[in-house]
Order: sequence, then structure tokens, then C-alpha cells
Amino acid sequence: MRIGLTGGASSTDGIVRQARKAEADGFTSLWFASTVAGDPLAALAVAGRETASIELGTAVLQTFPCHPLLQANRAAAVAEAMGRPGFTLGLGPSHESVVREVYGLSYDTPGRNTEEYIRIVTALLQGEDVDFRGGDWSVRSEGRMVAVAHEVPVLLSAMSPRMLRVAGRYAGGTVLWMASPKVIESRISPAIRAAAERSGRPEPRIVAGLPVAVHDDVDAAREAVAATATSYAGMPSYRRVLEEGGASSPADIAIVGDEESVRRQLQGLLDAGATDIWAAIVPVGSDTRASVERTRALLSALTAD
Repeated sequence: MRIGLTGGASSTDGIVRQARKAEADGFTSLWFASTVAGDPLAALAVAGRETASIELGTAVLQTFPCHPLLQANRAAAVAEAMGRPGFTLGLGPSHESVVREVYGLSYDTPGRNTEEYIRIVTALLQGEDVDFRGGDWSVRSEGRMVAVAHEVPVLLSAMSPRMLRVAGRYAGGTVLWMASPKVIESRISPAIRAAAERSGRPEPRIVAGLPVAVHDDVDAAREAVAATATSYAGMPSYRRVLEEGGASSPADIAIVGDEESVRRQLQGLLDAGATDIWAAIVPVGSDTRASVERTRALLSALTAD
């Protein structure tokens, strides 16, 4: 299994230590939110130099507050600083409450905005000059885009039909959060794969992110997930994908149980169409260190299978 973990620490040194340990334990990737260490890109560049092969990805950087030419140059700078392949640029339009209330920007056309953004960023990272005038984004890149030293794959946070078409047509796939196997199998996987096939693109990646806890008390594990992930259920995009999967909260679709149960559930994600698993380990009970280590041990063993 290709299994990655949630990345995050308050300092660059902490992120480097985390990346080294994850690589040593056999994990294939670490995924970092846009707020990690203020902005994860500087720390990822350092961590990439201090590791050999682990994929370091963003899940996800917000599109609205950063022009696509600047975003592409930032990604290219990380790839050059790492000195090796392995940086993946995960992008997403965030949420209306954040874009309007925090940044004070319009969120009237998120679909069009994201499609234009992804078209520009992916073309730039592929070494193309871009002269584009769109409804939301415009750019004339000639002479303003640095060379890309190592390939930078782009993944889009995509759950709606339009976003899945965009991800399949322009990006290398999608990075998901809170999508159950049922939703992946019935809608996400068929839609993104069909879009990629129509565009003559390679098979897309589907990185499926869910809370994971190996614990004998399933109820306690779900309560731990509920205590840490309830805010997602209040966001419209996550609420829709939860309801589509027959869930009312993140705790309902979390992967919890003993070792054999969790292994079966993870395999179910892959059987549903996911290519990669992003495991957000949730500590359970009074001995949180032991809980995390138990979950981590299983996940590490599964990456070696």
C-alpha cells in the first residue's frame, strides 16, 4: 500500500525530524496544510534536502490569495531547493467563509476561478509560456517563470463534478479529505478517470485522506475523531461529501478498529479506486503516545506489503 501521513510541526527542525522518521518507517508521503509553520514551503524545501525519496506534498495550498504565476514560481523554487524529485503541489479553492471573511475576496465563481488557475499553473510547471486572459485570472509569463529543475506534479482538491473534470483534464489527480469508499467508487473515481481519458492524460492519482485509529474500543475511537474533526462537518463541501457517503460526521467514516479491521478498511479504499492513502492518525484514550504508535506501526507494516 502507498500510505502517507499528515505532516506538521511548529518549526523547520520539527518538520525535518518528522520527514526523516516517516521515510525511515517506510511511509511514501507526508501531506502538509497551508497553515503549517505559517507557510510549509520553506520547511518542505529543507526537509526535501534532508531526505532521499519520501514525497512531500501540500494538502492543500489555497488558490485565491496567490496569483498562479507566483504559485508556480514558488513550487519551482521548492523543487530546486530540494535538489530531487518528490515535491507535489496540492491546490484547492478553500471555502467561501475563509475566502470572503478572512481574505476579503470574492467567491462568486469558484469553479471558473479554479479551472483557470489550474490551467495556468500546470502549463507553467510544464515549461510552457502562458499568455492567458480569463474571467478571473490573467497572465503573460514570458521571461517571468523560472526553469523547473524537477517535475512538480499538481493535485487538485476536487469533489464536485466540475472540479473532478478539471483535475482529470489538467492536473495529475486529486487529493481528497473526508470522502468515503462509497463516494470514491460511485462518483469520484469514474469521473476523474473519464476526464483524464478524454484528454489523453495518464491514469490520475486519487489520494484519499481520512482519520485513522487502531484501537480495540471503536466507540472511543470515533469519539476521539469527533473531538478533533467536527469543524469539517460545518463546511458545505465536506458536509455534502459526508452526506453522500451516508455519514453525518467525520467520525462516521473514520477508519477505526483493531489491526485486522483497519487493514480491511484501508484495502477497501484502494478497491474503491484510491491510488494512495493519506492517514491522519488520531490518538485515542489516556495513553495517547501508545495509541499513536500502535496505529503507526500497523500503517508502516502495510506500506511494506
